Amino acid sequence: MTTTTTPATAPAQGTEEIKDAGHVDVLIVGAGVSGIGAAHHLRDQFPDRTFVVLDAQDNRGGTWWTLRYPGVRSDSDLFTYGYRFKPWRGPSIAAGEEILAYLDEVIDEDGLGRHIRYLHQVTAASWSSENRRWTVEVIQGDTGRQLRFTTGFLWMCPGYYNHAKPYQPQWEGMDRFQGVIVHPQRWPEDLDLAGKRVVVIGSGATAATLIPAIAGKAEHVTMLQRSPSYFYAPPATHELAVTLRALDIPEEWTHEILRRQYISQQSWLARTSLEAPGELHEFLMESMRPLLPEGFDVDKHFTPRYRPWQQRIAVVPGGDLFAALREGKASIVTDTIETFTEHGIKVSSGEEIPARIVVTATGFNLSVLGDVVFTVDSEPVDFTQRVTWRGIMINGLPNMAYVFGYFRHSWTLRVDLVSDLVCRLLAKMQEKHAEMVVPALRPQDTDMQLRPWCDPENFNAGYVMRSQHILFKQGDRDPWTHMHEHEQEREILPEADLADGTLVYR
Repeated sequence: MTTTTTPATAPAQGTEEIKDAGHVDVLIVGAGVSGIGAAHHLRDQFPDRTFVVLDAQDNRGGTWWTLRYPGVRSDSDLFTYGYRFKPWRGPSIAAGEEILAYLDEVIDEDGLGRHIRYLHQVTAASWSSENRRWTVEVIQGDTGRQLRFTTGFLWMCPGYYNHAKPYQPQWEGMDRFQGVIVHPQRWPEDLDLAGKRVVVIGSGATAATLIPAIAGKAEHVTMLQRSPSYFYAPPATHELAVTLRALDIPEEWTHEILRRQYISQQSWLARTSLEAPGELHEFLMESMRPLLPEGFDVDKHFTPRYRPWQQRIAVVPGGDLFAALREGKASIVTDTIETFTEHGIKVSSGEEIPARIVVTATGFNLSVLGDVVFTVDSEPVDFTQRVTWRGIMINGLPNMAYVFGYFRHSWTLRVDLVSDLVCRLLAKMQEKHAEMVVPALRPQDTDMQLRPWCDPENFNAGYVMRSQHILFKQGDRDPWTHMHEHEQEREILPEADLADGTLVYR
């Protein structure tokens, strides 16, 4: 692909001028973990190709820049959440600030800073088969100016949730509550917790992270959950990491050894959740009991209604959530909300939980490819009528790939695998002298049964189930399926046949 600059577009009558921002070989949307990883692989394998990374936020990091609530940290180990190419040197579970510092190192070492444009909100992407390129419409967040980029290949890496609009249920009486209601995705910097009773609504990873972080500041913290989640309490620092570092061996060796160990552990958990869910349930329950207060009602407060890994298992390194319960700084109420009152929340049992601050750790809203409006040859793209190609491309959308990570393994493990395949695809296009590649259903696929984006029997987290109606589909056969485990994809994706007839090159 060559670099060109197209002339500025003349403004339509009565509209603001759209400024031409030039042409790049590859345009990456998103400067979070996915986008930075994609940019690294692209720069590494195609050093002569031009590219730009656009992000709507005012800084890098995606999730780790958006979330500022106390104690925010990874719920995956950093030896697998970190990139394959960049050794992780810190503790197994890391705080948001440490992850941002790690991403900064990648940006600096790869010289990616000059390619990233912040406050660039991508709003629309239009493909022209005649011109063999995407036209990408952008709004600059600080100036409101409209920009227009063109690119030969569009790589969507915006993550999977809406950074601007968290999921915020509405309950009766919220308007009469005299305290403060906060969503973790919009945590105020000046929120004073000292001496106040706090109710955290929710039982997932956010609640499990937040509660131990604020339990020492607030008068008391109550976790109010409609139903329990699974929890796992590994050590914050892996014992093997301590041993290896004491031997003063190269960090690259430590990283690779720990990475393989954690992958093996994650694969065992994922496999056991499907093959022997009862065994995994007992393992998780028994690992918690010694860490809880004596006589704690485990059946009521820690026994989920679903099998292990049908939703994410919340990681509490060192059992810090359980320590807050043992010390009496936190408690759990398992019930449904009847109404907010002036001074707290009344649940269905009739109990009123006093609160001056309520934190709605109720999750987020899924976003379909950053909510960008797509058209192909002037026809709007209805994603609900499309099907995925290996969880990387969409049928009928030329020269477009996306990154979506794992639920049961670290997200970034798939970033590396997907980037490998996309770069292999770009090389195949170059080999074929093709300017266009598009996934297309074969004759034998035309009557293929279309299945939901995610099978609820496989994974049924609330944010996924709430969004099924806006998401693209998957088929009943390869390569039109996704949501595979890393144990499978680490073998499948590197061997994927790019000339099997499901990709059309022109």
